[in-house]
Amino acid sequence: MSGKFRAIALLTAAVVIFHLASMPQAYGAETQHEKHIRLSVNLLRKMREQSDADSMAHAIKSAKGVAIFPSVVQAGIGLGGLSGEGVILVRQGKGWGGPSFVSIVGGSFGLQIGVKEVGLVLVIINQDGLQAFTGGKSFKLGGDVSIAAGPVGRDAQAATDSRADASIYSYSMSRGLFAGIALSGATINRNADANKAYWGSALDAKKALASKADGAKIKPLVKELDNLSKLSK
Repeated sequence: MSGKFRAIALLTAAVVIFHLASMPQAYGAETQHEKHIRLSVNLLRKMREQSDADSMAHAIKSAKGVAIFPSVVQAGIGLGGLSGEGVILVRQGKGWGGPSFVSIVGGSFGLQIGVKEVGLVLVIINQDGLQAFTGGKSFKLGGDVSIAAGPVGRDAQAATDSRADASIYSYSMSRGLFAGIALSGATINRNADANKAYWGSALDAKKALASKADGAKIKPLVKELDNLSKLSK
């Protein structure tokens, strides 16, 4: 086996071991979509505790929707790739609609070696961003729809910059550090299996997100989004 292929094999094994080591203990008969929701609540709660969280809270308060990926794993040698599962809610008047479930694959956070895990929140800023998530097709961040690192702290006061035309803001949480994150080149795909498992039928993203998010399973995430929005100044 060549050095290159040996390195790839070792890296693949590292990703598997990382996932197994980071898996939480079982919560009864918890399904995958229930796990996504629970971990998303935990991620938002941790983000809400950060000193700069009001910047993201301000964006969420006026957002068209929010996509939350509680565990995105980045792995690679040099130019890396990433993957993770997420859940989307969209704004419905003063409340929220959904959920719908998605995955994120490809792209990277930049040059790197090894394995890294981050929590990722994509704040949907305008109608173009909303259409990307409800249009029924996979789409590429930074290609099919514009994305920029979400403003944080003093940076949030900037009047005009590269984010002016962004349809999506991205925020991350890694090892207790909260920040806007540059993320481009990754593809968002629908998770039809998770949608069917949650809704009991094969709803597409548009129909799922048109439904009111008032079920017992999704209420904790709705509550956490509302708590976060209250931090907006």
